Amino acid sequence: MSEQRNIFVGVGAVVFRGDDILVIRRGKPPFEGQWSIPGGGLEHGEALEVAVIREVREETGLEVGILGLLNVYEALPAVTGFPTHTIMIDYVAEWVSGEPVAADDAVDAEFVSMDEAISRLSWDVTRRAVREAAEKRRTFLPMS
Repeated sequence: MSEQRNIFVGVGAVVFRGDDILVIRRGKPPFEGQWSIPGGGLEHGEALEVAVIREVREETGLEVGILGLLNVYEALPAVTGFPTHTIMIDYVAEWVSGEPVAADDAVDAEFVSMDEAISRLSWDVTRRAVREAAEKRRTFLPMS
């Protein structure tokens, strides 16, 4: 019998409100209890940016605007210990409206400072993504 090999494509967003960053605490395995950025699975036939907006809304109740693509990250089974090869397509986003309310698979959702976000995030790749998003955000925003 051959080993099943799964590939999961997910989307996520580093969401800014001013200088603060949205973080969520996962409520379901495999990352239950861990802090992250909002995101989840891409649905068949769904455009990437539509998926990001949907995931943020489902997990936090917030409306966001996409500034641009942040980066593509992957988690390999040999590194994570999980059987799924995960591809995460992350975006930089700005808060548009609403207050964070945890829902779907999030048990907490709040805006925190960059330093606080970095200290809470569970995965080094996510910490790197948040730092990269802060830099990239400057290129997306118009000069005032």
